[in-house]
Parts: sequence; C-alpha cells; structure tokens
Amino acid sequence: MLKTITGMTAGLVLATSAIAEDKTLKMATIAPSLGQAVTMATFANVVTDNLDGIEIEVSGGGAATLHMMEVARGNLDLSMTSPVVYNLMAGGKAMYKGQPDAPELAENLQLLMWFPYGAYHFAVRADSDIEFLDDIEGASVFLGPQGGGAYNASRGWIEATTGLVAGEDFDAIKANWQTGFQAFMDGKIDVYVNGCLDPCGNFIQFTETEDIRFLGPESDQGEAVEKFLGKWRYRGEVAAGLYGGQKNETAVISFDTAVGIAVRADLEEETVYQITKTFWDNIDQVTSDAPWAKALDVKFAASKRGLMELHPGAARYYKEAGAM
Repeated sequence: MLKTITGMTAGLVLATSAIAEDKTLKMATIAPSLGQAVTMATFANVVTDNLDGIEIEVSGGGAATLHMMEVARGNLDLSMTSPVVYNLMAGGKAMYKGQPDAPELAENLQLLMWFPYGAYHFAVRADSDIEFLDDIEGASVFLGPQGGGAYNASRGWIEATTGLVAGEDFDAIKANWQTGFQAFMDGKIDVYVNGCLDPCGNFIQFTETEDIRFLGPESDQGEAVEKFLGKWRYRGEVAAGLYGGQKNETAVISFDTAVGIAVRADLEEETVYQITKTFWDNIDQVTSDAPWAKALDVKFAASKRGLMELHPGAARYYKEAGAM
C-alpha cells in the first residue's frame, strides 16, 4: 500500500469555484523526500486550498511506472509520468514488456502538465578514487528503483557515455529510494544517483556531515549518446558550488528530462480544466525559495513531448492562457 505523505496530504478549503459537487481525487507520487514528489504535493495543496469542492489526497511511495497503470485502470486519478515512460507504456516496451494490457491502458492516460525533472546527479564521496562515470567498473551503484523510469534513464546514460553495462560491469543494487539513499549515507554503496533541481534535499543532508563529488562521463559525445537522448531528453549540468561540501571545481555534464502529472482520460473535462486553471492562477502562492518553482513555466507545461496528449480540460486552459 502507498504510504500517505506526512504533512503533504491536501486538506479541505475555503474558496470559490464551479465544481458541481464535492470530489476527492487520489494522486500517487514517488518517495516524498524527492523533489518531484514535493512539486506534485504542492500542486495538490494549491488546488485544494483555492478550489471549492475539490480535495486532492496525495500518497507517496512506489514507482511512477506502476502508478501510471493504476491511473489508467481507474484506481487513481493522478500520478507522475514522463514522455519517455509514456512512450514505452504505449508501445509495451522495457518495463512494460511483461504487461500485455499496457498499450491499451495508455489510451486512458492523458497529460495535465509537464515540469523539469532536474539534472541527474551521479554522486560519490569526495575521497573516492572514482573521478568519472567511466571509473565505476566493479562499483556498487544505486541507479534508482529497478523497474522505474529513473533506473532506466540513469542506466542508459552510463551505457551510452561509457559503454559500461549495469549488472555486468558494475553492481546495480536493488533498493527503493529511501533505502538506496540510506545505503549511500551509511557508506554501503559507492555511487548514488538522483535527479533533482538544485539544491536537492538529499545532497543538502549528506553534505552536512561529509564532502561529496558529482561525476560526469569523460565524454558526452557520440552516436550512442545522441540516440539515448532522443527527442525528449537533453543535456544538463550540475554546477559547481551548489553545496557546502561539494568538491567539484567546475560544472559536471549530465542529462535532464521532463516529467509531468498524468490524469485519467475519462476524468470530467470541467474538473481537469478547473484544477489546471486554479494551479496556474495561484502559482504565486508557491514560495520563490523553492528551486523547482522557479523552473515552472506554463508554455513548458503545455508543450508537446512524445505521444502523450493533453487532457481536453487542461488543453482548454492552456489555449485560454496563450500557452499553445
């Protein structure tokens, strides 16, 4: 069962709106300590606090790849998604290869908004002799929960840039987000991977007591890299000087992508219109100190990325807002 995010579950509100009857929508997201989960929980809070008749309940834990299936089945209303993962679901590929109903279910999954995931950070302790991703042969590495989109992406970046294969050239440990980070904190693994918009909470926590170094590949060029990036991933970087214990003197090249909020395609158009409009009309309520808030952009939110289509209710708002 999904565990409720402490302090993030949206409550009932005061506000004005045009929903005919009270609705409780169920949103699932990844581990609550991760920046993307915070973004989604804040979305839920902003909507609930400003839209009369709507409560969005948020639960955190598990993999977005599985949450997407549950949204499509009607067991949830909203979840995290990504252009790459949705394309895989629609094609029954990769983590969906053993799910024969995935392509059909993808037809009941549409988009509410995109937002930046954040650059993938490949981290080691500062005193590690691993200086580049090319040096991780024989190392123990947390790439993300196996079967999830983050695992698939970080594994692909390493293979594309270095030729090293997870499970053959290095040990990709099996763990969820919480235990993967704890294993890194405890010194039980060599490399920890997490994508986030800096400053990232896990790295702030780690550098309170230890120094850290972020890894890039010796080269980010080549046909394999371009194939990995495709249309929906793009190069990013982890800047120097982000954390007190960070020992990188220059920016480290990595990659980034978009993630988004998926919604049931059969959820009423008016409901999706109202929650989309309410969030963007009240975006100024999100603290300017939140790094991810500065990256939110209505045109990015409505952009075409992969096969996933906007829900008609969301599209209606974005057209009114001039975002598409």
